[in-house]
This record gives sequence, C-alpha cells and structure tokens, in this order.
Amino acid sequence: MYAEIIIDITNEALDRAYTYHIPEGMDLHVGDRVTIPFGASNAEKTGYVVGLRETFDYDPSKVKDIAAVIPDAISVQEQLIHLAAWMSTEYGTTMNQCLKTVLPVRRTVRKNARRIDPIRMYQNEQDEYHDLNPAQARAAEAVITGYHNRGSSPRYLLHGITGSGKTEVYLHIMDEVIRRGDQVILLIPEISLTYQTVRRVSTRFQGRVAILNSRMSIGERFEQYTKCERGEVNVLIGPRSAVFAPFERLGLIIMDEEHESAYKSETAPRYETRDVAYERARLAGCPVLYGSATPSLTIYSAALRGEVQLLELLERAHVGAQLAETEIIDLREELAKGNRSILSERLYTLMQEKLGKKEQIMLFMNRRGYSNFVSCRSCGEALKCPHCDITLTLHRDGSLRCHYCGYQTRLMKLCPSCGSPYLAPFGFGTEKLESYVKKVFPTASVLRMDADTTKRKGDHERILEKFRKHQADILIGTQMIVKGHDFPDVTLVGLIAADLNLSAPDFKASERTFQLLTQAAGRAGRGAQAGTVIIQTYQPDHYAIVLSKRQDYKAFYEKEFRFRKLMGYPPTERLMTIQLASKDEDFLSMVSAAAAEGFQLDCSAEGAELIGPLEASVYRINDVYRKIVYIKHPSHDIIIRLRDRFTERVRQHDRRGLVLLNYDLQ
Repeated sequence: MYAEIIIDITNEALDRAYTYHIPEGMDLHVGDRVTIPFGASNAEKTGYVVGLRETFDYDPSKVKDIAAVIPDAISVQEQLIHLAAWMSTEYGTTMNQCLKTVLPVRRTVRKNARRIDPIRMYQNEQDEYHDLNPAQARAAEAVITGYHNRGSSPRYLLHGITGSGKTEVYLHIMDEVIRRGDQVILLIPEISLTYQTVRRVSTRFQGRVAILNSRMSIGERFEQYTKCERGEVNVLIGPRSAVFAPFERLGLIIMDEEHESAYKSETAPRYETRDVAYERARLAGCPVLYGSATPSLTIYSAALRGEVQLLELLERAHVGAQLAETEIIDLREELAKGNRSILSERLYTLMQEKLGKKEQIMLFMNRRGYSNFVSCRSCGEALKCPHCDITLTLHRDGSLRCHYCGYQTRLMKLCPSCGSPYLAPFGFGTEKLESYVKKVFPTASVLRMDADTTKRKGDHERILEKFRKHQADILIGTQMIVKGHDFPDVTLVGLIAADLNLSAPDFKASERTFQLLTQAAGRAGRGAQAGTVIIQTYQPDHYAIVLSKRQDYKAFYEKEFRFRKLMGYPPTERLMTIQLASKDEDFLSMVSAAAAEGFQLDCSAEGAELIGPLEASVYRINDVYRKIVYIKHPSHDIIIRLRDRFTERVRQHDRRGLVLLNYDLQ
C-alpha cells in the first residue's frame, strides 16, 4: 500500500503530493500526520496523508517508507484534511478539489497602509447587554451544558419566532465559550446580514472578533485568516467558507438562519454547510447550534426524530412587542377595481399614514431590475441572451442584462426577429418599484438595496447604516433586506409580489416562499410600536401564503411534510441530482441517454427510482448545454453507491471526459 502525502499546507503544495510506501503493520488513514524522509538528504519532515492507493506506476524500490505516524491529539490541519476526505466521498468530487475548498489560501500579502480593519468602524460603539428572559435562558443553558460535556458533539436547533432574541442567546453562549479560552465560528448566510451581526458581536467582544466575506480583498482575507490561525481572536463571523476556520480550540459552531439557500455551494464540491458544520464539530468534539425562525424541513424533521435537540422561543424578546398584524391583498380584486399600479390601494394608504407619522417602511420584491423582460408586440418574441436560454432583464439605464452569464447590450429600436419597432417592457423589478415610489411619494427619502446597488465593497453597510439612523423613510429591496435585520422604527412592511417563486420548478418552492414571507413579515413591529404587514398576491389561498400571515411554522411543516412524503421528496427520501454538461449538444444527448439506459438496471436492482435524463430548467448557460438525472431512494448509502455507478457508466461512453458531471445531494 502507498500513501499520497503533502509536506506543507499551502496553496501551491496542494497540487504536489508525494508518494510513500506504507510499512507492513502500519495503520494509516487519510488525514493522519506522519514523519517522512524527504529529499536527497532524507531530512525528517512532517506531512499529511491525503490519499491511499494499492499500486504505484514507478519502481517500488525507489519509493521511500513512511517513518512513523504521529500519535498526538488531532490538530486543526488534521481536522481539515479529514473533513476534506469526508467531503470528497459525500459530494463526489476529487480530494484535491476538497482540499482547496477546506484549506484556505496562504498567500503572503504586503502590508497596505490604507487597508482598514473591517470591524474598526464599530470599536467605539457601546455594548447593549440585555438580560435573558426565561425562555432564552433555558435555551442558552442547554447548549452551554453540551459545551461543557467536551468530547461529544450534540446538535441543537434554536427555533425562535422573528424578534424572539436568538442573537442574544448566541451572545450569551459565546460569552461562556470565550471566557474559557475557546473559539467560536458564527456562520451568517449573506453579506447583508454581516453588518448588523458584526456590530453586535464586535461591541460585545471588543478586539476578539475576525470577519470574512467575499467582498474582501486577498490582503484583508489573509489578515483575518492569520488572526484566527495565531489565536489572536476568539470569534470568526462569515459565510459558509468560515466553517473551515483554522481554530485550534474550536468550542462551538453557530449557524444562524440555517434554512438559507446561500449556505449551499453552487460549485464543486456542492456541499451543504449544515452537514459540513456538523462533521467539523464532530471532529473538534464541540456542539453545533442551528438557529432559524423558519427552519428547513430537513433539520426540523431531525429534531422531531430526536437526532437534534429542539429549543424554542415562542415570544418576542422586546417587552410588549407583538407579531405584526398581517393582511393579504388579492391582486385579482385590485385589477377588477381598475387599479393597475404596483401598489394596492390598502398599501398606498398605509404608506401615506406611516410617512405622516415619520415611521419607516420596507418594501420587498424578490426581483431586481427595471422590468422582467422585453417582448415584441408584433411577433411575440422575447429578447433573450444569445448564450443562455433566459430572457434579458431591462434596467433603467437602457441596458439589457443576463443575470446568469453577465451578457449585456443596449435596448435596440427594432425587434431582432421581425424588425418591428414595437418592443415593450413587461413586468417590473426593484428598480422600477423605486422609480414609482419616488413618483407617488416625492417628499419621501428612498433607498434601494439589491445586487445592482451593492456592487462595491461597503455598499451593504452604507445603505443599512443610513436606514438604521433613520436617514431614509423607505427601504426597497430584494430578499437581502428582509432577513435578520432589526430596525425598531419600521412599522410597515409591504410584500409586493409574494407569489413570485411559487411557480418555480423546484419541490422546495412552497417552503422557500413561506420562509421568505415569514422572515419579511418579521421585520415589522420589532420595537415598541405596533407593526403592519401587507402581502400582495395573485394566489391568496395558497397554504404557504396563508400560513405565513399567521407565521405558523408548525402548521406549515405538517402540511408540507405530508406533500413531500406523498411525492417521495426530501426529507422523507434522499434525492441525488446529477447534472451533465457539455458544449457539444449532440454528444451530451448521446452520452446521457446511453448511460441512463444501462443505469436503469442498477436502480431497479437497488429499488431506487430513476428520472431522466431531462433538459435542465435553463438548458443552455454561457453556451454550455445541461441535462439532469434524478435518483431517489430512502438510503443515503445506496444513493452514494448509485451515484458512483452512474459516473462509471458515463465514462464508459465518454473516455475523454468531455461531459462535466456535477452532483447535488439532498
């Protein structure tokens, strides 16, 4: 037997593994730390095992033996290599891909005098230390008990209604962990949420907090990473990649807003942060705490089965604060009354009232841009991206943009299909909503927050800080404005098109709609003043909308779970989605059909259901064609085995590797 060993964990070394012979009787595993003779002088070096193999295409007599396995307690490097090995098996990608994901880039960056610490702006703010109410105290004590029972890795779900004070519970638990010299990873799903969370955590734990996010420069990320590695900080706040923090004394992982889709990696390895966090916690021997007002069905099902301890906060933390009064507006009735504007009569009236009282308003629409698409009124053709099977979105500056590949062009005067001059925009997005609101409320100060207004570093913080300081009356935006933020002066939230996502070709469409609407409704009335929420929809009777009005998660869970069980969808069964992609459409069709034909026998033998191959919902992106195969079975292990078997069948017909495979396990 032979072992692939990397000598040093740096970005460059990951592509260079050295092969060593495993002496007879040596028990070796991926992730183990070993000593080896290295180079012509046979100097003793420390290395890490990243792979095992039975054969080696080289003269065996020239392969050196591993000197010894280092029996010390597992180091953070070993933890991360073990984690990479687990991810390689779980998500069907190479060990090298997983190592590059798990082991952050170590690149020496020159000191830049202009570089500002990302949490410096909060250093002069005062900590607001709130006492926990009885429900919060019980939840915190349960997790602290699990933390003190070192060596175990219990999982907890903190299910608290919007405004129930989950963050204060996190801070209380973190205080205990930090007081004992251990470290905490606090996962946040989106950059927009980082602002408020960083402000609260950094003021509580002055000088002990680091932050990572995708908007940082290489130099900024390197500095924050180094602080973690050297033990200079006790807390790292960041998105999903923060789960790989190089903490030697990891005592707790918190995953806030656990249900968020941003926690799912869209590139290989397509890992689910929820599962990776638990595996990291298991390797470190520490608890993991998931938190959400609208937990994923996956984690809530695990809690009901007793695999995760359920902790509940059923009342708002602020004394006297109540859930907002919520009204559902049927847009079909608005049309029947002749109202063709973006705002229903009820929402318009309430906005006038709140602005008159100097109260703040949030308007949510989960679609950016000025108009959904542009279509020709003569031939009916919509203007599409030349590289993707998707319509182009019209923006206010007259540009047409593809939100998949980034293609951009100017709005033309004539239809490219028939030459007609009758091109017209249809639908609307946040940009058009902003324009309309400014027109009908000319004295109101309006901010917009979406992907187009937050392109530069610091844009999220600038917009949110301005709104927090009440320097604007109305905040308009996509889903980034409605999750986790706490603005006490907001007394009205308008959900402009609540059912936009209900018709999406995704079995989670109802779950995501309920989560989004409930989170959005939770932004109103978080202070002393009562709040009102207006839900505008064309599907007022859909259970996801009706139950979001009541913010009744348990009723939604029961109804949605029955639907999933009937259809054989997760979490009642495991679902593997395999995407096959190629620039050669004919070759892709041939390979996918041939592989699936033989694979049907494999699925039948295991009692699994095979669906496909089918064209992806967006068949072509950036001139790459995509087909999908689905495998369903209750057993995780059988799904993994079938995935590997399908891969073998594809490669039998595609020996040059022209078809790219991506796996998504749910």
